[in-house]
Amino acid sequence: MSLLKELHQKGQLRTLDHALATSLQRLREDTPDSVALAAALASLAVSQGHAAFDPARPQRLLEGVPEWPEAEHWLAQLRTSPWVATPDQAEAVAEDAPLVLENGLLYLRRYREYERQLAVGLQRIGRYPLPAPDMAALAPLFAQLFPQALGGEDHQARAAGVTLRHPLALVTGGPGTGKTTTIARLLLLLAAQARQAGQPLPAVALAAPTGRAAERMAESLRLAVQRLQAQGLEPALCAALPSTGTTLHRLLGVIPDSPRFRHDADNPLPVEVVVVDEASMIDLPMMAKLVDAIASGTRLILLGDSDQLPSVEAGNVLGAILQASGDGIGTRTDDAQALRDLLAPPSLQPPAAPRAFAGRRVQLQRGYRQSAALDLAPLAHAVRSGDTATALQLLRDGGLAGVQFHEGEADPLRGQREHLLGHWRALADATDPALALQQAGRVRVLTALREGPQGARGLNSRIEQLLAGTTPGYFQGRLLLVTENSYRHRLFNGDIGICLRDERGAMVAWFPGDAAGLPRAFHPAALPAHESAFAMTVHKAQGSEFDEVWLQLPRQDSRVLSRELVYTGLTRARQRLHVAASHAVLAAALARHASRMGGLAWRLGADDAAAPAMLAPALAGAAVQGQLF
Repeated sequence: MSLLKELHQKGQLRTLDHALATSLQRLREDTPDSVALAAALASLAVSQGHAAFDPARPQRLLEGVPEWPEAEHWLAQLRTSPWVATPDQAEAVAEDAPLVLENGLLYLRRYREYERQLAVGLQRIGRYPLPAPDMAALAPLFAQLFPQALGGEDHQARAAGVTLRHPLALVTGGPGTGKTTTIARLLLLLAAQARQAGQPLPAVALAAPTGRAAERMAESLRLAVQRLQAQGLEPALCAALPSTGTTLHRLLGVIPDSPRFRHDADNPLPVEVVVVDEASMIDLPMMAKLVDAIASGTRLILLGDSDQLPSVEAGNVLGAILQASGDGIGTRTDDAQALRDLLAPPSLQPPAAPRAFAGRRVQLQRGYRQSAALDLAPLAHAVRSGDTATALQLLRDGGLAGVQFHEGEADPLRGQREHLLGHWRALADATDPALALQQAGRVRVLTALREGPQGARGLNSRIEQLLAGTTPGYFQGRLLLVTENSYRHRLFNGDIGICLRDERGAMVAWFPGDAAGLPRAFHPAALPAHESAFAMTVHKAQGSEFDEVWLQLPRQDSRVLSRELVYTGLTRARQRLHVAASHAVLAAALARHASRMGGLAWRLGADDAAAPAMLAPALAGAAVQGQLF
């Protein structure tokens, strides 16, 4: 029996993977089994979040296979197969073949082209020569926005200064490090720059992968502007900033029943600045389409946390960009000197190497988001570093304000049952849908798994029965999570709503509104695919935050567990965090990186000797604190 057939019979390959492989063999009977197997694994790799498959390390996709084809022989067969294109240059369009072999990786052709398109687009944006800002004219406003910039360490000022000079910038940092505050101040500088030059104020688009993340970014920006106005900043200048955000789908313009968007290279976005939050959540195809729709001369600013989980779908775009950023530019200087350099006239720089990454990165350090009641920073640092001993000590000692460890607890509906049910029952008593939607985000159970007793689906089923009996259906106070995009309804994957009766007594599902802020009502039967949202996977919770989080890890280790998953889950909490896990499972999670296979970092100019044919995990320790990248 061939290995392809054996893996399919054991359920280790999906029907789709197996169908691709067998279709190649039907079309050409001389197709070797090893080539067909590689095609199936390239398809499986995409389903697991990878952009490509590495024939030298097939165990990264499937464990427990006793014998794989010998790597060199396997690669040789792939190179000579008519089903496999082997482009000579990273920037070249691949030949018309279903598979592409490049840099030691085997791609489905479409995902290789997404990588190529994205890399070319990022370099195009980053290399566009912007006019040098008149820093002398902007200096008074810069000093007002960043009063401590020249007196000491101010990474936010550095981020703003770098982004003024460069069209492609990446601002990274953990929760509450001031990413949106920095962007608010940068946008004010850009508005002032345009006004001083007698030009129209720049059109700015704020976007994020999910509606909730876009709403959070816009809200943070509005609060930052309000604080600046209270400090005496000119109101007319503040009024130039955008007050609403949008999803990437809405920004690009959905074409019903088409994978294409209204805005692309032939019809770029009509804005001068695009700011995208939660960049770690953006998958490879979406980022490629976004960059394609950004005209040369438009600024692209990506905000993200490099330690969070990569996207649910294929690729780890943020991780690849960080890997390509290398170890910094120039020599390390103190922050005060760095700001003086930014405010000085620009000096001529030698042209970048053809494949050197054209963007710039600043890492923000200090965290602000958690309240005084939640001391999360030491635990987040230990988890991010994979330091199991320190993380367990911090959890067990109970010295972290707002953090509670439930060691070995596998059921949040046991010890916290009345507390959780009390919150959810209170939602059913709400009469104002807008207030109910606001209160719905106060408490959330987050899980690593979707299925099983500790999975989101199993917990939601039990919660529904506890709240509404054996036949819950659409009951008063039920939280709903949309799981597919519906452009007709303007509801998107990740949107959260609540079931409440309207003034006529009919049960409807309420979802957040648009700019006016009024909730929108839908008949439950008209909704796109959805499920309950009392418990959610950590992946689904990215881009959201909750006053209180119960982070539930499974009883046994799972390949989906990683330090990035634990970090992402615990940093969703604003005021209180519960962690439920055993010693063994937590240790296994913190020992594992959520890495992805792909070649985007290589395409963006990562040092070939230091860039294996895979996307590196989040490079938490790679950036010198505060250094420009």
